[in-house]
Amino acid sequence: MSDDIKDKIELIAEESITKISKSKNLNELEDLRIFYLGKKGLVTSFLKTMKDLEQSEKINIGKKLNLLKNKLIKNIEEKKLHLNDALIQQKLLEEKIDITLENDHEQYGTLHPLSKTIDEISAIFANMGFYIEEGPDIETDYYNFTALNIPLEHPARQEHDTFYLQPNSEGTRKVLRTHTSPVQIRTLEKIDIDQAKEIRVIVPGRTYRSDHDATHSPMFHQCEGLVIGENINMSHLKGTLIEFLKVYFNSNNLSVRFRPSFFPFTEPSAEVDIGYKKLSDGTLDIGQGDSWLEVLGSGMVHPKVLEGVGIDPSKYQGFAFGMGLERLTMLKYNIPDLRPFYDSDLRWLKHYGFLGINEINLHSGLNGVFS
Repeated sequence: MSDDIKDKIELIAEESITKISKSKNLNELEDLRIFYLGKKGLVTSFLKTMKDLEQSEKINIGKKLNLLKNKLIKNIEEKKLHLNDALIQQKLLEEKIDITLENDHEQYGTLHPLSKTIDEISAIFANMGFYIEEGPDIETDYYNFTALNIPLEHPARQEHDTFYLQPNSEGTRKVLRTHTSPVQIRTLEKIDIDQAKEIRVIVPGRTYRSDHDATHSPMFHQCEGLVIGENINMSHLKGTLIEFLKVYFNSNNLSVRFRPSFFPFTEPSAEVDIGYKKLSDGTLDIGQGDSWLEVLGSGMVHPKVLEGVGIDPSKYQGFAFGMGLERLTMLKYNIPDLRPFYDSDLRWLKHYGFLGINEINLHSGLNGVFS
C-alpha cells in the first residue's frame, strides 16, 4: 500500500508543477490550490489515509507528503507573484498616457499676489545693496518692545492689541511679534559695525496683532528696512524710499510726501504718503492726484536703540522704515478686500495670481544716494 501511495505522490508532484506553471490567471491558480491543498484536496486526502499505515510507513509517507505540500505552496506563491507583476505591467500599458497629445485642459498654478510683492520688494532692495535677514515669529518682550524703546505704558503692550503666550515656569510671557522690528535688534547685536562699516538689511515676514476687518488681519506681513553707517542722514532715507516707491509702483512721476510723526524707536520720525486719484469705477490711480495714501512709516534710528546694542550714536547713525505688504499689494493690484488673501479660494487666486515675475529694474539707480 505504501508503494502505491508513493507512486501517486510522485505523479501528483509532476502533474501539479506542470499545471501551476501553465496557469494563466489568479483564478486558475486559486482553483489549483484548492484542488491540491484544500480541505478536500488530493494532498489533504492522502494525509487522512495515513492512519491505516504502519508506524514506519507513516514516517516515510508523512515526510514525502510534507515535502510535496511545501513545494506546492512555494510554487503557487511564486506563480502568484509572477501573475501579479504581469497584471501590473498590463495595467501600465493600458493606462499609459501619451505625453505628445495636446492637452486642452491644461491648468497652471499661479503665484499669490502677496508672494509676488515680497519677491518684487526683495529684488528692488537687493539692487540697492540690501540683504535679507529673518527672525522668529515668537519673540521675547525685550526684543519686541523694550529694546526698541517702547515704554511699559505703550498701548501696543496691552493684551487687546498683542497676542501673548502662556507664562513659562519663570512667569514671563512671550509674544507673537507685532512687527518685524525685533530683527533690527538681533541684527545689530550679531554684526560688528566697526568691522562691517555699514549695515543694509530688509526683513520681510509675518507679524500678528489682535485686529480683523476688511483692511486688517490678525496675521499679516511687513517688511522692515534698516541702514546703519557713518554720516547717514534723513536725505538718505528720503532718497531710498522715494526711489523704492517709484520702482514698485512703476511711476517715474510718483508724488511722494513725508509727514512728521512719532515712533518710539526713531527720532525724527516720518510717515510717507503717495498721491492718487479715485477713478469712476472705484479703483485707484496711483501716481498723481490731489489725494494722499499712507504707505510707510520711517525715521532715523533712535540713539537709545543704538546705545542699547552697544553702538555709539555719535559715530554711527541710521534710518529704519516699515511697510505693510498686504496694503502695498492691494494698492498696486487694485484688490479691494484683505480677507480673501488667506481664504485659499482658487477662483480668487486665478483672478489675482501671476504666472511669473519679471526682472525688476531700477528706474534711475541709487548713484549718489549714500555718497
